[in-house]
Amino acid sequence: MKAIRVSEYGGPSVLKLEEVPTPPPGPHQVLVRAHAVGINPVGTYLRSNTDNRGPKLPYTPGADAAGVVEAVGSGVTGFKAGDRVYVGGSVTGSYAELCLCEQAQVHPLPGNVSCAQGAAMNVPYATAYHALFNRGHGRAGETVLVHGASGGVGIAGVQLARAGGMTVFGTAGTDRGRRLVAEQGAHHALDHTAPRYLDELTALTNGRGVDVVLEMLANVNLQKDLGAIAMCGRIVVIGNRGTVELNPRAAMNKDAAILGMALFHASPAQLAGIHAALVEGLRNGTLRPVIAQEFPLAEAARAHEAVLEAGHHGKIVLVP
Repeated sequence: MKAIRVSEYGGPSVLKLEEVPTPPPGPHQVLVRAHAVGINPVGTYLRSNTDNRGPKLPYTPGADAAGVVEAVGSGVTGFKAGDRVYVGGSVTGSYAELCLCEQAQVHPLPGNVSCAQGAAMNVPYATAYHALFNRGHGRAGETVLVHGASGGVGIAGVQLARAGGMTVFGTAGTDRGRRLVAEQGAHHALDHTAPRYLDELTALTNGRGVDVVLEMLANVNLQKDLGAIAMCGRIVVIGNRGTVELNPRAAMNKDAAILGMALFHASPAQLAGIHAALVEGLRNGTLRPVIAQEFPLAEAARAHEAVLEAGHHGKIVLVP
């Protein structure tokens, strides 16, 4: 089978298409033929060995995919060859024609959802769910600001918050992005390039601020978030690209919490609950992944460049 391999850390050019053996499924494992593969920013950080967290070389990148079960190992229940599934994690890496997964990493893909949309589920939607509900403890009737709402995780956060009965504020830097944010369920779409856009948020909440902030770029926005948060509010840091200087008194004055999150810290029980909720959201149509671009598997390097470019809206996927 064809797969992308990384034999040295570096820029996108280290992503090489190679022929590798097809892995046989062992006990409690599922082999999935990928029809679409999700690209996530974290994959670019691992490829370049940012923070010295790169996988052992050589490796096939990727954790997200969707397609059809090719074969199952002994002890697998609930899946059989031919079933449509999406993948949330992989033993062998998902940037490939076939990927091997543990049974717990495979989830049903409802018939009303495309494989490209299925490949957008795991990291974006599971991250947004974990941030909003498990870390941020968002509840129906509360208000949430999705700061940077037109990307994959942002769109997921908007849809999940709206489905959860929250009043949703989303920001984007372009007219097209704000239209998309509103289309995906935000009650208010704000321009985060405008000098006083958070004054508008304050006015819209009658001076109270929001209960939860999902923050995609903490090094730029964290101090501003502390000004936009309500009393006892929660800021969940999902993304960050540098250091930040802030005045902790802003958190003290509001009894606010700043919470970090990373999906790989979620417990197995939390992950099971997350994916059960995501599958149901796909079935009932409240979750609708937006696909920004599709690239052939051989153009994984271009896809890695695109995922970090400003201005793309939604998920970037590879098509084996």
